[in-house]
Amino acid sequence: MSWRKPTCRLHLPTRVLFLAFFVVSLVFAACRTSSDVLVIKLGHGLDRKHSVHAAMEFMARRVSEVSGDTIRIEIYPSEQLGTERQCLELLQIGSLGMTKVSAAVLEGFVPSFRVFGIPYLFRDDEHRFQVLEGPIGREILLSGEPYWLRGLCFFDAGSRSFYTKDRPIRKPADLRGLKIRVLESPNFIRMVQLLGGSPTPISWGELYTALQQGIVDGAENNPPSFYLSNHYQVCRYYSLTEHTASPDVLLIGTRLWRRLTEHQQALLEAAAREAAEYQKQLWRESTEEAIRAVRAAGVEIIAPDKEPFMQALEPMAEAYRNQEEIYSLIRRIRDLR
Repeated sequence: MSWRKPTCRLHLPTRVLFLAFFVVSLVFAACRTSSDVLVIKLGHGLDRKHSVHAAMEFMARRVSEVSGDTIRIEIYPSEQLGTERQCLELLQIGSLGMTKVSAAVLEGFVPSFRVFGIPYLFRDDEHRFQVLEGPIGREILLSGEPYWLRGLCFFDAGSRSFYTKDRPIRKPADLRGLKIRVLESPNFIRMVQLLGGSPTPISWGELYTALQQGIVDGAENNPPSFYLSNHYQVCRYYSLTEHTASPDVLLIGTRLWRRLTEHQQALLEAAAREAAEYQKQLWRESTEEAIRAVRAAGVEIIAPDKEPFMQALEPMAEAYRNQEEIYSLIRRIRDLR
Protein backbone atom coordinates (compact mmCIF):
# COMPACT_ATOMS: atom_id res chain seq x y z
CA MET A 1 0.00 0.00 0.00
CA SER A 2 1.35 3.42 -0.87
CA TRP A 3 0.21 6.83 0.19
CA ARG A 4 0.75 10.19 -1.41
CA LYS A 5 1.90 12.69 1.13
CA PRO A 6 -0.33 15.79 1.21
CA THR A 7 1.28 18.63 -0.68
CA CYS A 8 -0.81 21.39 0.79
CA ARG A 9 -2.66 22.18 3.93
CA LEU A 10 -6.13 22.28 2.44
CA HIS A 11 -8.08 19.33 1.09
CA LEU A 12 -10.60 21.19 -1.05
CA PRO A 13 -12.27 19.57 -4.07
CA THR A 14 -14.02 22.03 -6.35
CA ARG A 15 -17.45 20.98 -5.11
CA VAL A 16 -16.78 22.44 -1.67
CA LEU A 17 -16.90 25.94 -3.15
CA PHE A 18 -20.47 25.31 -4.26
CA LEU A 19 -21.26 23.69 -0.92
CA ALA A 20 -19.91 26.65 1.01
CA PHE A 21 -22.25 29.01 -0.85
CA PHE A 22 -25.16 26.59 -0.50
CA VAL A 23 -24.96 26.28 3.27
CA VAL A 24 -24.04 29.87 3.98
CA SER A 25 -27.71 30.69 4.44
CA LEU A 26 -27.76 28.11 7.23
CA VAL A 27 -24.45 28.59 8.96
CA PHE A 28 -23.56 32.19 7.99
CA ALA A 29 -20.08 31.52 9.34
CA ALA A 30 -18.18 29.24 11.66
CA CYS A 31 -19.46 31.32 14.51
CA ARG A 32 -21.25 34.56 15.09
CA THR A 33 -21.00 37.04 17.91
CA SER A 34 -23.28 39.59 19.44
CA SER A 35 -22.00 42.06 22.00
CA ASP A 36 -21.19 39.31 24.50
CA VAL A 37 -22.24 35.91 23.05
CA LEU A 38 -20.22 33.57 20.82
CA VAL A 39 -22.31 31.04 18.85
CA ILE A 40 -20.46 28.05 17.36
CA LYS A 41 -22.05 25.83 14.70
CA LEU A 42 -21.43 22.07 14.98
CA GLY A 43 -22.51 19.79 12.13
CA HIS A 44 -22.42 15.97 12.08
CA GLY A 45 -24.04 13.00 10.35
CA LEU A 46 -25.52 10.94 13.18
CA ASP A 47 -29.13 10.50 14.25
CA ARG A 48 -30.43 12.49 17.23
CA LYS A 49 -30.89 9.20 19.14
CA HIS A 50 -27.19 8.31 18.91
CA SER A 51 -25.10 8.41 22.10
CA VAL A 52 -22.52 10.68 20.45
CA HIS A 53 -25.21 13.24 19.64
CA ALA A 54 -26.40 13.04 23.26
CA ALA A 55 -22.81 13.59 24.43
CA MET A 56 -22.43 16.66 22.23
CA GLU A 57 -25.69 18.06 23.60
CA PHE A 58 -24.25 17.46 27.08
CA MET A 59 -21.09 19.33 26.04
CA ALA A 60 -23.13 22.24 24.68
CA ARG A 61 -25.01 22.53 27.99
CA ARG A 62 -21.77 22.44 29.97
CA VAL A 63 -20.17 25.11 27.79
CA SER A 64 -23.21 27.34 28.22
CA GLU A 65 -23.25 26.81 32.00
CA VAL A 66 -19.54 27.30 32.64
CA SER A 67 -19.26 30.31 30.31
CA GLY A 68 -22.27 32.03 31.84
CA ASP A 69 -24.06 31.60 28.51
CA THR A 70 -21.43 33.65 26.69
CA ILE A 71 -20.59 30.65 24.47
CA ARG A 72 -23.33 28.63 22.79
CA ILE A 73 -22.92 25.56 20.58
CA GLU A 74 -25.66 24.95 18.02
CA ILE A 75 -25.77 21.32 16.82
CA TYR A 76 -26.99 20.24 13.38
CA PRO A 77 -27.26 16.40 13.14
CA SER A 78 -28.16 14.01 10.29
CA GLU A 79 -25.93 15.62 7.63
CA GLN A 80 -27.97 18.84 7.64
CA LEU A 81 -24.78 20.77 6.86
CA GLY A 82 -23.19 18.13 4.64
CA THR A 83 -21.50 14.75 4.76
CA GLU A 84 -18.57 14.10 7.10
CA ARG A 85 -16.08 14.92 4.36
CA GLN A 86 -17.91 18.11 3.43
CA CYS A 87 -18.04 19.25 7.06
CA LEU A 88 -14.28 18.75 7.36
CA GLU A 89 -13.75 20.83 4.23
CA LEU A 90 -15.97 23.57 5.64
CA LEU A 91 -13.92 23.56 8.86
CA GLN A 92 -10.75 24.00 6.85
CA ILE A 93 -12.00 27.14 5.13
CA GLY A 94 -13.60 28.55 8.27
CA SER A 95 -17.26 28.24 7.18
CA LEU A 96 -18.11 25.84 10.01
CA GLY A 97 -16.87 25.89 13.58
CA MET A 98 -16.96 22.27 14.79
CA THR A 99 -17.79 18.78 13.55
CA LYS A 100 -17.78 15.13 14.58
CA VAL A 101 -16.52 12.55 12.08
CA SER A 102 -15.27 8.99 12.03
CA ALA A 103 -11.49 8.68 12.28
CA ALA A 104 -11.66 6.71 9.02
CA VAL A 105 -12.84 9.77 7.09
CA LEU A 106 -9.94 11.79 8.53
CA GLU A 107 -7.43 9.45 6.85
CA GLY A 108 -7.58 11.53 3.69
CA PHE A 109 -6.94 14.76 5.60
CA VAL A 110 -4.50 13.94 8.42
CA PRO A 111 -2.02 11.06 7.87
CA SER A 112 -1.72 9.91 11.49
CA PHE A 113 -5.43 8.99 11.65
CA ARG A 114 -4.73 6.17 9.19
CA VAL A 115 -3.50 4.11 12.12
CA PHE A 116 -7.09 3.56 13.28
CA GLY A 117 -7.87 1.76 10.04
CA ILE A 118 -5.47 -1.07 10.89
CA PRO A 119 -7.58 -4.16 11.73
CA TYR A 120 -7.19 -5.70 15.18
CA LEU A 121 -4.89 -2.90 16.32
CA PHE A 122 -6.11 -3.04 19.93
CA ARG A 123 -5.96 -6.08 22.21
CA ASP A 124 -9.14 -5.15 24.06
CA ASP A 125 -11.22 -2.18 25.25
CA GLU A 126 -8.82 -1.39 28.10
CA HIS A 127 -5.91 -1.15 25.66
CA ARG A 128 -7.98 1.03 23.30
CA PHE A 129 -8.88 3.56 26.01
CA GLN A 130 -5.29 3.55 27.26
CA VAL A 131 -4.27 4.75 23.79
CA LEU A 132 -7.12 7.18 23.11
CA GLU A 133 -7.01 8.86 26.53
CA GLY A 134 -3.22 8.90 26.87
CA PRO A 135 -0.28 10.73 25.26
CA ILE A 136 -0.56 8.86 21.95
CA GLY A 137 -4.20 9.86 21.58
CA ARG A 138 -3.40 13.48 22.42
CA GLU A 139 -0.59 13.48 19.86
CA ILE A 140 -2.93 12.20 17.14
CA LEU A 141 -5.67 14.71 18.00
CA LEU A 142 -3.25 17.63 17.63
CA SER A 143 -1.60 16.27 14.47
CA GLY A 144 -4.36 17.82 12.35
CA GLU A 145 -3.43 21.42 13.17
CA PRO A 146 -1.22 21.88 10.06
CA TYR A 147 -4.30 20.89 8.05
CA TRP A 148 -6.57 23.41 9.85
CA LEU A 149 -8.26 20.69 11.94
CA ARG A 150 -7.74 20.45 15.71
CA GLY A 151 -9.05 17.40 17.57
CA LEU A 152 -10.72 17.99 20.94
CA CYS A 153 -11.58 14.43 22.01
CA PHE A 154 -12.39 10.90 20.90
CA PHE A 155 -15.85 9.43 21.30
CA ASP A 156 -16.24 5.70 21.76
CA ALA A 157 -17.49 4.01 18.57
CA GLY A 158 -16.83 0.45 19.71
CA SER A 159 -15.82 -2.17 17.17
CA ARG A 160 -17.09 -2.56 13.64
CA SER A 161 -18.51 -5.81 12.29
CA PHE A 162 -20.06 -7.02 9.04
CA TYR A 163 -23.78 -7.21 8.37
CA THR A 164 -25.31 -8.73 5.24
CA LYS A 165 -28.65 -9.29 3.56
CA ASP A 166 -28.56 -12.87 2.27
CA ARG A 167 -25.29 -14.55 3.28
CA PRO A 168 -23.99 -14.95 6.84
CA ILE A 169 -20.28 -14.18 7.34
CA ARG A 170 -18.63 -16.96 9.33
CA LYS A 171 -15.20 -16.96 7.65
CA PRO A 172 -13.30 -14.62 5.27
CA ALA A 173 -14.28 -16.68 2.22
CA ASP A 174 -17.95 -15.83 2.86
CA LEU A 175 -17.24 -12.24 1.79
CA ARG A 176 -15.98 -13.33 -1.61
CA GLY A 177 -17.84 -11.52 -4.37
CA LEU A 178 -20.08 -9.49 -2.05
CA LYS A 179 -20.47 -5.74 -2.55
CA ILE A 180 -19.78 -4.24 0.87
CA ARG A 181 -20.37 -0.59 1.71
CA VAL A 182 -17.29 1.00 3.25
CA LEU A 183 -16.29 4.44 4.49
CA GLU A 184 -14.39 6.72 2.13
CA SER A 185 -11.14 5.32 3.45
CA PRO A 186 -8.32 3.61 1.55
CA ASN A 187 -7.73 1.40 4.60
CA PHE A 188 -11.31 0.17 4.67
CA ILE A 189 -11.32 -0.35 0.91
CA ARG A 190 -8.12 -2.41 1.14
CA MET A 191 -9.51 -4.43 4.06
CA VAL A 192 -12.57 -5.61 2.14
CA GLN A 193 -10.42 -6.36 -0.90
CA LEU A 194 -8.11 -8.58 1.17
CA LEU A 195 -11.16 -10.50 2.39
CA GLY A 196 -12.35 -11.07 -1.17
CA GLY A 197 -15.22 -8.59 -1.21
CA SER A 198 -15.96 -5.65 -3.49
CA PRO A 199 -15.68 -2.40 -1.46
CA THR A 200 -18.25 0.25 -2.34
CA PRO A 201 -17.98 3.71 -0.70
CA ILE A 202 -21.45 5.16 -0.10
CA SER A 203 -22.46 8.00 2.22
CA TRP A 204 -24.18 6.97 5.44
CA GLY A 205 -27.39 8.80 4.57
CA GLU A 206 -27.75 6.87 1.29
CA LEU A 207 -26.91 3.41 2.65
CA TYR A 208 -30.40 2.23 3.68
CA THR A 209 -31.70 2.75 0.13
CA ALA A 210 -28.56 1.17 -1.36
CA LEU A 211 -29.11 -1.96 0.75
CA GLN A 212 -32.81 -2.04 -0.04
CA GLN A 213 -32.23 -1.73 -3.79
CA GLY A 214 -29.39 -4.27 -3.89
CA ILE A 215 -26.71 -1.75 -4.85
CA VAL A 216 -24.67 -3.34 -2.04
CA ASP A 217 -25.02 -6.72 -0.33
CA GLY A 218 -23.95 -5.54 3.10
CA ALA A 219 -21.94 -3.10 5.16
CA GLU A 220 -19.93 -2.92 8.38
CA ASN A 221 -20.45 -0.86 11.49
CA ASN A 222 -20.92 -1.00 15.25
CA PRO A 223 -24.14 -2.38 16.85
CA PRO A 224 -25.80 0.97 17.74
CA SER A 225 -25.31 2.30 14.21
CA PHE A 226 -26.65 -0.95 12.72
CA TYR A 227 -29.73 -0.63 14.92
CA LEU A 228 -30.45 3.11 14.90
CA SER A 229 -30.06 3.29 11.10
CA ASN A 230 -32.75 0.58 10.72
CA HIS A 231 -30.36 -1.40 8.53
CA TYR A 232 -31.38 -4.47 10.52
CA GLN A 233 -34.72 -4.27 8.69
CA VAL A 234 -32.89 -5.16 5.47
CA CYS A 235 -29.87 -7.14 6.68
CA ARG A 236 -30.69 -10.33 8.54
CA TYR A 237 -27.15 -11.36 9.54
CA TYR A 238 -24.74 -9.56 11.89
CA SER A 239 -21.31 -11.18 12.25
CA LEU A 240 -19.25 -10.00 15.21
CA THR A 241 -15.88 -9.92 13.46
CA GLU A 242 -15.00 -6.73 15.39
CA HIS A 243 -12.29 -6.09 12.82
CA THR A 244 -11.62 -2.41 13.52
CA ALA A 245 -12.18 0.00 16.40
CA SER A 246 -12.14 3.37 14.64
CA PRO A 247 -13.25 6.09 17.10
CA ASP A 248 -15.34 9.13 16.39
CA VAL A 249 -13.47 12.42 16.61
CA LEU A 250 -14.71 15.83 17.72
CA LEU A 251 -12.88 18.64 15.93
CA ILE A 252 -12.77 22.40 15.85
CA GLY A 253 -11.48 24.39 12.91
CA THR A 254 -8.02 25.78 13.59
CA ARG A 255 -9.07 29.15 12.14
CA LEU A 256 -11.77 29.45 14.81
CA TRP A 257 -9.55 28.01 17.56
CA ARG A 258 -6.92 30.68 17.04
CA ARG A 259 -9.52 33.43 17.43
CA LEU A 260 -10.58 32.18 20.87
CA THR A 261 -9.09 33.43 24.11
CA GLU A 262 -7.05 31.02 26.24
CA HIS A 263 -9.96 30.90 28.70
CA GLN A 264 -12.42 29.97 25.95
CA GLN A 265 -10.05 27.30 24.63
CA ALA A 266 -9.62 25.74 28.07
CA LEU A 267 -13.37 25.80 28.65
CA LEU A 268 -14.09 23.98 25.37
CA GLU A 269 -11.40 21.36 25.99
CA ALA A 270 -12.66 20.64 29.50
CA ALA A 271 -16.27 20.31 28.31
CA ALA A 272 -15.18 17.97 25.49
CA ARG A 273 -13.34 15.71 27.96
CA GLU A 274 -16.41 15.58 30.21
CA ALA A 275 -18.60 14.74 27.22
CA ALA A 276 -16.28 11.92 26.14
CA GLU A 277 -16.43 10.35 29.60
CA TYR A 278 -20.22 10.75 29.72
CA GLN A 279 -20.55 9.13 26.28
CA LYS A 280 -18.58 6.02 27.30
CA GLN A 281 -21.37 4.96 29.66
CA LEU A 282 -24.06 5.83 27.12
CA TRP A 283 -22.19 3.75 24.55
CA ARG A 284 -22.09 0.64 26.71
CA GLU A 285 -25.82 0.91 27.32
CA SER A 286 -26.69 1.59 23.68
CA THR A 287 -24.55 -1.33 22.47
CA GLU A 288 -26.33 -3.76 24.78
CA GLU A 289 -29.71 -2.34 23.79
CA ALA A 290 -28.88 -2.60 20.07
CA ILE A 291 -27.89 -6.27 20.25
CA ARG A 292 -31.06 -7.11 22.20
CA ALA A 293 -33.28 -5.20 19.78
CA VAL A 294 -31.92 -6.59 16.51
CA ARG A 295 -31.92 -10.13 17.89
CA ALA A 296 -35.56 -9.69 18.93
CA ALA A 297 -36.31 -8.45 15.40
CA GLY A 298 -35.02 -11.74 13.96
CA VAL A 299 -31.44 -10.84 13.05
CA GLU A 300 -29.03 -13.75 13.44
CA ILE A 301 -26.07 -12.70 15.60
CA ILE A 302 -22.96 -14.68 14.61
CA ALA A 303 -19.75 -14.93 16.67
CA PRO A 304 -17.17 -16.22 14.17
CA ASP A 305 -13.63 -17.33 14.95
CA LYS A 306 -11.63 -14.09 14.54
CA GLU A 307 -8.25 -15.75 13.97
CA PRO A 308 -8.76 -16.35 10.20
CA PHE A 309 -9.79 -12.70 9.79
CA MET A 310 -6.72 -11.54 11.73
CA GLN A 311 -4.43 -13.63 9.53
CA ALA A 312 -6.04 -12.44 6.30
CA LEU A 313 -5.70 -8.77 7.33
CA GLU A 314 -2.20 -8.78 8.85
CA PRO A 315 -0.65 -7.51 5.55
CA MET A 316 -2.35 -4.16 6.13
CA ALA A 317 -0.06 -3.27 9.03
CA GLU A 318 3.04 -4.52 7.23
CA ALA A 319 2.19 -2.39 4.19
CA TYR A 320 3.14 0.67 6.27
CA ARG A 321 6.65 -0.58 7.08
CA ASN A 322 8.20 2.00 4.73
CA GLN A 323 6.09 4.85 6.11
CA GLU A 324 7.83 5.66 9.36
CA GLU A 325 5.20 8.05 10.78
CA ILE A 326 2.40 5.47 10.60
CA TYR A 327 4.44 2.35 11.26
CA SER A 328 6.01 3.83 14.39
CA LEU A 329 2.51 4.63 15.68
CA ILE A 330 1.43 1.04 15.03
CA ARG A 331 4.46 -0.25 16.95
CA ARG A 332 3.95 2.16 19.86
CA ILE A 333 0.29 1.23 20.17
CA ARG A 334 0.92 -2.51 20.01
CA ASP A 335 3.81 -2.27 22.48
CA LEU A 336 1.83 -0.26 25.02
CA ARG A 337 1.29 -2.20 28.25
